Amino acid sequence: MSDEKASQKTSTLDEEHFDVPGSLPDTEQTRSQSFLPAYDDSSFLLREELRPVRFRLELLKPELLQQEQGINSTVVVFGSTRIPEPTEAKRDLSAAVAAAEADPEDSLLKKAAEIAGKIEQKSRYYEQARELGQLITEQSQSDNGFNAVIVTGSGNGIMEAANRGAHDAGGKSIGLNIILPREQYPNAYVTPELCFQFQYFALRKMHFLLRARALVVFPGGYGTLDELFETLTLIQTRKMKPLPVLLFGEEYWRRIINFEVLVEEGTIDQEEFELFQFVESPQQAWGIIKQFYAG
Repeated sequence: MSDEKASQKTSTLDEEHFDVPGSLPDTEQTRSQSFLPAYDDSSFLLREELRPVRFRLELLKPELLQQEQGINSTVVVFGSTRIPEPTEAKRDLSAAVAAAEADPEDSLLKKAAEIAGKIEQKSRYYEQARELGQLITEQSQSDNGFNAVIVTGSGNGIMEAANRGAHDAGGKSIGLNIILPREQYPNAYVTPELCFQFQYFALRKMHFLLRARALVVFPGGYGTLDELFETLTLIQTRKMKPLPVLLFGEEYWRRIINFEVLVEEGTIDQEEFELFQFVESPQQAWGIIKQFYAG
């Protein structure tokens, strides 16, 4: 039998296998949960014993759909969901200050106003992430073999900004959403056919890095730190090839993490301290990425 005929036969068998009749007799047997095909039985697929199958499905679905979309290289953008665009940050600051002034004896309101002020200062990073997403999307289209697609966690704040920049440029961008106890919804700027939802952080992290050509990290909290240090660990242990790891805002990063102490204490080497660079502008970040892959 020729390969073509074998392929046709397999295809026909698959179609027959999944061609479930549209109407069935309503009997006690057909109403039974056990009668449902396994692939159509959510209660079966969500059983504890089926976790390895769910792992594989969660790996395969985004992989196959990205292949179909021709996605072969990405620039990953991480950062806080709590850094809004400047107009929103200013509005929140005004409200917080007004509340604190209305009740000057309330220390919690005073603290909230101070935090709102710091968020407002950091809101410039929203604009920088948006500009970076637009810059990379516009310019990478002409770089042969490096058609970089922005990928984020699909949430608000910095992630929204990077997706928004790609959207401004008329290009695609990817969003890797995660199911959380407090619902996280994809922002409106992720390309719909490249918007994925994950149950497992491990599979989501894997998809962040499978096609990554660079990692750009804006100020953030636990999630951002987790993703940053996992990437640095993978490069350090040679589980992935070196790539540009760019930390936006040197002042912020040096304030929250004393990287030099890790070298002084001997827990990392100097060359491991040099696995990342600080950057201050979208142009600087994109320039470093292009230089890394030049020639």
